Amino acid sequence: MKLFKYLVFALTMLLTVSMNAQEVADSNAAVQQEVIVEDDFAPDTAVAEPEKESVWTEVGDFFKTMGIVRVFDGNEGSGDWRQLIMLVISFFLLYLAIKKQYEPLLLLPIAFGMLLTNLPGSGMFHSELWSAFLDPNSPAYHSYGAILKEGGLLDVLYIGVKAGVYPCLIFIGVGAMTDFGPLIANPKSLLLGAAAQVGIFLTFLCANAMGFTEAQAGSIGIIGGADGPTSIFLTSKLAPELLGPIAIAAYSYMALVPVIQPPIMRALTTKKERAIKMKQLRAVSKTEKIVFPIMVTTIVALILPDAAPLIGCLMLGNLMKECGVVDRLSKTAQNELMNIVVIFLGLSVGATATGASFLNLRTLMILAMGIVAFGCGSAGGVLLAKLMNVFSKEKINPLIGSAGVSAVPMAARVSQQVGQEENPGNFLLMHAMGPNVAGVIGSAVAAGLLLSFLG
Repeated sequence: MKLFKYLVFALTMLLTVSMNAQEVADSNAAVQQEVIVEDDFAPDTAVAEPEKESVWTEVGDFFKTMGIVRVFDGNEGSGDWRQLIMLVISFFLLYLAIKKQYEPLLLLPIAFGMLLTNLPGSGMFHSELWSAFLDPNSPAYHSYGAILKEGGLLDVLYIGVKAGVYPCLIFIGVGAMTDFGPLIANPKSLLLGAAAQVGIFLTFLCANAMGFTEAQAGSIGIIGGADGPTSIFLTSKLAPELLGPIAIAAYSYMALVPVIQPPIMRALTTKKERAIKMKQLRAVSKTEKIVFPIMVTTIVALILPDAAPLIGCLMLGNLMKECGVVDRLSKTAQNELMNIVVIFLGLSVGATATGASFLNLRTLMILAMGIVAFGCGSAGGVLLAKLMNVFSKEKINPLIGSAGVSAVPMAARVSQQVGQEENPGNFLLMHAMGPNVAGVIGSAVAAGLLLSFLG
């Protein structure tokens, strides 16, 4: 009986479904008939299907998109021979960073950024967008929105350079990684650090005499401090149109300190002077190390407010290191923060070295004056140390004067290396760190002075 009921129920359901399906089919047929009737009144025209391109045409179009083809096609927006030269330069810098180990943490990301931006068709950096950004007559003047909308990866990273964010973050890391004890133990080091900034002001005068504006000359002169973050910070304020070549010059010369400085140091000193041994520095108390960054920040900010961002970030990093109560923040500033910012900064700085903007007379003049400024700064520190030896009972090894440039701790290591070549038992590293730290402070103060007078 139950089986019979189930069969009746199933048949009923099937009948219902079939009737509904028939109704739907009839409805669709009616709609189709109406469409046919309406189409009978329409013009009898057939739409032609687009002709499909041949395989060989598609292959040809693909080859036209290749970067190597764009170098030689001569079309606007394509690459040119200057990009090939920049690629060769980037390969050379990569060789120096990897094989010779000339400050690879700086040189490698800069060189690779240079490689990326000069690959035709990569679309990672657009110098024309930044030209419009600086053009008062352009709708995109000082518009980061246009950069975010149309720019590539390196354009977005470059915003941190243009806005002056990366230099301050770098200074926090530098402060957290640096021991100010040698400077506190030997205050005379401040004089050596100040003397090494002479290259900044000499180059400023030379650049101004060669036709550059005062603002541009000040930005070129700061290269002599061998301080990449300070160069970027000042140039973004005074002469943003020169930011690319100045940043490249500053960081390249920082990386090439082991190549540039030793010949200058040997030329200005005798073998006897290079062999001078210096007494061990006194121990510096924890209280002194805590008070020093607070005092320097206060004094500099009250006298030169324009230098406060750089000096403040530098001293903040050092205070986090020395106070002993924020070890997590100190370690983050020394490692994760510093590493991330160096990658972003190096890539974006290297990206500005495009063939069109880099291979011209003005850029070559900037590079030439930059190395002169760097050489004069190194020489200024050495010569002042020699002069101080005339009046001082405790002799100073003049080699530590060259560490007065801001390339910390590279310049101090070079002083140590050259000193040990003459006397293997001579240890100058800690003595050289005093002028080296003083140079960092001195270059930031010099940037503040230039910004106050020229900004």
